[in-house]
Amino acid sequence: MSEFKADDFVMPRTEGGVSLCHSCRKNNLCRLGVTTEQVADDGRIEFDVECPPFYEAGPGVAHGGWTAEVMDETTGRVPLDGHGQMTVTGTLSVRYIKPVAIGLQLKAAAWLDRVEGKKWFVLGELRVASTSEVLASATGIMIAREPAAHFGEFKKWLGDQESDRPAAI
Repeated sequence: MSEFKADDFVMPRTEGGVSLCHSCRKNNLCRLGVTTEQVADDGRIEFDVECPPFYEAGPGVAHGGWTAEVMDETTGRVPLDGHGQMTVTGTLSVRYIKPVAIGLQLKAAAWLDRVEGKKWFVLGELRVASTSEVLASATGIMIAREPAAHFGEFKKWLGDQESDRPAAI
């Protein structure tokens, strides 16, 4: 099992300002198709997004799982990039309004609704860039965590699982 290091919690950014998760930093590219990220003074975050072709579910249409993943990624950036608080997704509800076309230029936005203790309530939308038509919206509850404790607890939990667990995480 790989060990967590201090720099695992540093989110490198692309030239477009996109924070890269642990998986995406390997290629210095967001695999979801997020190309720019801009944080406003009020913590609202806006993104340029385009669904990559390998998420195609039907002819020219993005898989709904891609839409949910983008909404999770963008709403999750509000506490971290907008306010400096690491969180994990507690719940996420996605409303699918219109199909998302592969290769269409999109805009996503996410913002903070409120904070109650460790719970960060966030909202988000995915729109067509040229017309602003809403394709999906999301509401989420992100749970504040301290990185070392969070990943340490995960490592301990994983160690308690059956022996058929993956050799390296």
